[in-house]
Amino acid sequence: MIDTTIYPRLIEPHLVEALADSPAVLIHGPRQCGKTTLARIVGATRGYSYVTFDDDVVRGAAEEDPRGFAAGLPGRVILDEIQKAPALFAALKVEIDRKRTPGRFLLTGSTHALLVPKLSESLAGRLQTLRLHPLAQCELMRCGSGFLDALFEGDFAVERSERLGPALPGRIVAGGYPAALTRAPGRRRANWYHDLVDALVQRDVLDLARVRQLDILPRLLAAAASQTARIFNVSDLAAPFEVSRPTIRDYTTLLERVFLLERLPAWHSNRVRRLVKRPKLHLGDTGIASALLGLDGPALAYDRTLFGQLLETFAFQELRRQASWHDARMSFHHFRDKDGAEVDIVIERGAAAVAGVEVKASGTVRPGDFRGLRKLRRSLGDRFAAGVVLYDGEAAVPFGDRLHAVPVRRLLEGSE
Repeated sequence: MIDTTIYPRLIEPHLVEALADSPAVLIHGPRQCGKTTLARIVGATRGYSYVTFDDDVVRGAAEEDPRGFAAGLPGRVILDEIQKAPALFAALKVEIDRKRTPGRFLLTGSTHALLVPKLSESLAGRLQTLRLHPLAQCELMRCGSGFLDALFEGDFAVERSERLGPALPGRIVAGGYPAALTRAPGRRRANWYHDLVDALVQRDVLDLARVRQLDILPRLLAAAASQTARIFNVSDLAAPFEVSRPTIRDYTTLLERVFLLERLPAWHSNRVRRLVKRPKLHLGDTGIASALLGLDGPALAYDRTLFGQLLETFAFQELRRQASWHDARMSFHHFRDKDGAEVDIVIERGAAAVAGVEVKASGTVRPGDFRGLRKLRRSLGDRFAAGVVLYDGEAAVPFGDRLHAVPVRRLLEGSE
């Protein structure tokens, strides 16, 4: 089991930097991913007080007199779960404009900031936002996180490493939520994930919208878990439920807003025709997905179809987590054309470079596994930095111009 109190978050230097630049900084991400812990660790040495809007009395006071509440706040303060006090946003703007001090307000929120219009509108130009994910594997392993740099540099030396083998499905089902990782694997950890989903539905989703059939949401999330890493198809998701497709689409959006689901947009290019333009659907964390599907490590290893899907989501989320603290801004997509060529994950670094990652749940790689990457390389020319096939093997080896087979261990644990 893991002691969550000793794991540093690799985004912490970016948070410190943001507090030196902006009067308000928001850490947003799913509930229980470690936002409050990170805020309080950083704030403890910088004189921050702490206020949480999970407290009904505090929240009531902020709603009753937002201007007075904001005016009475300490000079530096952490405001936890700020999305629960939307009446306060305009009052914080007034306070910032009255005294524009860097790092004055450190906010946390369990709802996607870009999908909370009152927050983004009230604090436009005054707020810097950082996304905190559940723990990345390289944070858990306390090791280097240089995979993205190696990817864009095409720097994968020919070398061998021990394959993960049976340990890989165990990592997938464990997920990355700190509190879940303190539980014993199996039923006790799965119970924690089920309780988290129930709490998110009963608390955070209801704060966002009135949901007539609340019991559908956990079942919809389980249906989405079975389709993770597939093209988003509302009809398939709606099939088990006696509700309309527009309702399922709305419910899916609500689950996205609390970081339980994520749509990965399709990559597009004027140079490539016949592209599939629909997004892929990914669960926000494979620990939640595995618990909802009733999977432990051995069961996942036995079901090769789900293993492939969850491994792709696992790799995607690991890359997203590593990108969150990288100095370069990166955007994520998938690539698929109507001839069946595909790349699971396409990463754009600024406007100059694009890399592709294909994920294979096998211990071998064949030339045909690079079909989609070759098509992506042809369409991009010099913009194509590199393409890799991640697999559970031992050898990192080249497969042609800017193409490599790379053990998945290299993504999870970085360089030796």
